[in-house]
Amino acid sequence: MKKNRKSNKYSIVSLFSGCGGLDLGFKGDFYSLGKKYNSHSFEIKWANDFDEKACITFAKNFNDPIVCGDIVQILKGHYPDLLSPQMPNKADIILGGFPCQEFSLAGKRRGFRSQRGLLYQSMVEAVKRLRPAVFVAENVKGLLSMDNGEAIKKIIKDFSVLGYSVVYKLHHAADFGVPQNRERVVIVGTDKKRNLPTFEYPQEIHSKENWINLKQAIGDLANISEGKIENHFWSKAKMFKGTQGNSIISKDKIGPTMRAEHHGNIEFHWSGKRRLSAREAARIQTFPDDFIFYPSTSSAYKQIGNAVPPVLGWHIAGAVETFLDKYLK
Repeated sequence: MKKNRKSNKYSIVSLFSGCGGLDLGFKGDFYSLGKKYNSHSFEIKWANDFDEKACITFAKNFNDPIVCGDIVQILKGHYPDLLSPQMPNKADIILGGFPCQEFSLAGKRRGFRSQRGLLYQSMVEAVKRLRPAVFVAENVKGLLSMDNGEAIKKIIKDFSVLGYSVVYKLHHAADFGVPQNRERVVIVGTDKKRNLPTFEYPQEIHSKENWINLKQAIGDLANISEGKIENHFWSKAKMFKGTQGNSIISKDKIGPTMRAEHHGNIEFHWSGKRRLSAREAARIQTFPDDFIFYPSTSSAYKQIGNAVPPVLGWHIAGAVETFLDKYLK
């Protein structure tokens, strides 16, 4: 399958899209932390998520179709309503950051025995049906150690059986310009039936010595009044020492991991006077300032924490585009 003749772009089906961090990275054409990230040759033909609030954010920030509903039911032909766009029967790329909380080192790690863990099987089924040239999945670091390494082995096996060459790599987002302590596993499969070789990952552009720190990323927001810019609202939860999120960030370092399950306990700004705002959290995740989150601050925190940093996604997308241009005939 080659680029769409009319658009000259590779087609994407995006699963577990959330608010669209990985999708934005693949589309490109955005500014983040004062830098322009150019367009890529990808178009999102269909996207899906179960979180209604994340779907609202996606719909308001992209001119691309998203179906809000249970992917397990959709794959059975049960769409949320009669007007829902149907999943295409083919795509060049499938993106799928399948739910990660059950694999997290900080979570209970029920993994494949949980309902969330089993959702990843929907991505396996989608790859089987649509037969993309490439699929990309992102997950938490804990996936590599889950069940003494058996989880990642199972994932590789499940996709290998379908005829894909599967590789994975642990990326530190800060190495790609994300001002955050965020390590994520990126799994990429390439179609052996099309004689595609194994995927070639992008090269890091930063080292620990020149990581972008928080002062560089959000320093200009420090004295802006609450509500003066979009999503610049913060949790009013008080400090509870010794619990997750109840610490004061350092402006001279990268930020802590932006988490989905803050429950209001996002870290405190270096001033010590307030917690980080949703806009500051979005900056730390490298979302552009014109990317607006709906409908509330608490839901914004969750969507931001669940997202793939767009800048990390942009670098992965560039490597995928280069790979397809080189090998897909």
